[in-house]
Amino acid sequence: MLSRRRLLLALGASLAIPVRAQSKVHRIAFLSGGTRADAAPFLPSLVAGLREFGYREGENLLIDGRYANYSAQEASTLAAEIARQKPAVILANGGGIAPACGLAPALPVVFLHSGDPVDAGFVDSYARPGGNATGISLLALDLIVKRMELLKLAQPKLRRIAFLASPEHAGQRHELAASHAAAKQLGIEVRYHEARNPAELAKALEAVAAERPDGALLFSDALMVGQRRPLAEFFLKHGIPSAAGWSGFPDAGHLLSYGPERHAVWKRLAYFVDRILKGSRPGDLPIELPSAVELVINRRTAAAMNVSLPQGILMRADRVVDGPGV
Repeated sequence: MLSRRRLLLALGASLAIPVRAQSKVHRIAFLSGGTRADAAPFLPSLVAGLREFGYREGENLLIDGRYANYSAQEASTLAAEIARQKPAVILANGGGIAPACGLAPALPVVFLHSGDPVDAGFVDSYARPGGNATGISLLALDLIVKRMELLKLAQPKLRRIAFLASPEHAGQRHELAASHAAAKQLGIEVRYHEARNPAELAKALEAVAAERPDGALLFSDALMVGQRRPLAEFFLKHGIPSAAGWSGFPDAGHLLSYGPERHAVWKRLAYFVDRILKGSRPGDLPIELPSAVELVINRRTAAAMNVSLPQGILMRADRVVDGPGV
C-alpha cells in the first residue's frame, strides 16, 4: 500500500506549518487514480483557485493527497482511508472518482472526469447531478472535428486514420460516434482499434502497423494517457502523425493536441469546493465543460517525421514543444 502523506500542494512544503487557531480549518482530500507526477503540474492551479476564494494552506485549509498509481484496488483502499478522516470534500480524478462516489455514508465529491459522468453513473444529469458528486467533464465532443482538421492541415495526404481507445472509458461511445462523423465530414477513412490494457494495446498497435494509416487519433482515456510515451515512440518509429485532446500527448512526443486547457480546469475546481464548503449540495451544482481550449504542437516530432507544419498552425499554437518531451 502506498504510504499516506499529507500534501501541501502549492510548494510541497512541510506539514509542520502551524494552523492558526483563530481560523476554521477545512479538511479536503485529493484522490487521484493516477500518479503524483501526473497531477503535479496542475495542483498549483488548484491551489491558486482556492486562494482566490480565501483558502490558504496552513491557515484555514489542509489538503490530504493520495495516489493510486492506476490501481483500482489501491484507489478503493485509499478511498476507505479518506472516509475515516471525514474530510469536508473529496476532490477526485481518474480511477479515484468511482470509489470516492461510492463511499457509504456518502461524502461530497468534486471530480475532474475525462469521460461522461452520466454514462459512468456518477451523476443523474449534467444540469442536475442529483447525488453527492459534481464537477467538470473534459469530454468536449465539439472539439473533435477541429482536432482532425488540424491533423489534416499538418498531414495533407491524410486519407486513412486509426482511432485508438478503451471501450471501458465512460463516454467512449459518444466520442467514437463524434469521431466517425468528423472523419466522414472530412472524407477520411477510419480504422478503429480498442484495447482495455497494455497487452491488448500492443496487439492493436500490431494491426495499426500493418494497416499503415496516414494518421492516428487517440482518445484521452486512462489507458491512452498512461501509455502516451510508448505510443509516441511507436508512432514516431512508423512515421504516423498522432493527435489527441490533452497537451500531455505532444509533451510526450505526439504531433499535436487540441483540447481543454487543463490548468484553467483545475483552477475552476476551486469554485465547486467553495460552494460546497459554504453549504451547497453537490447534486444541485451543474456539471461544467471546459471553457478554455489550447493547441499544442511538437515541432521536434514534426521534423523527425518530415512533416512540414504550415506557418498558420504554428502561429495559432498556444504552445510549441521543441524538446524531446517530458
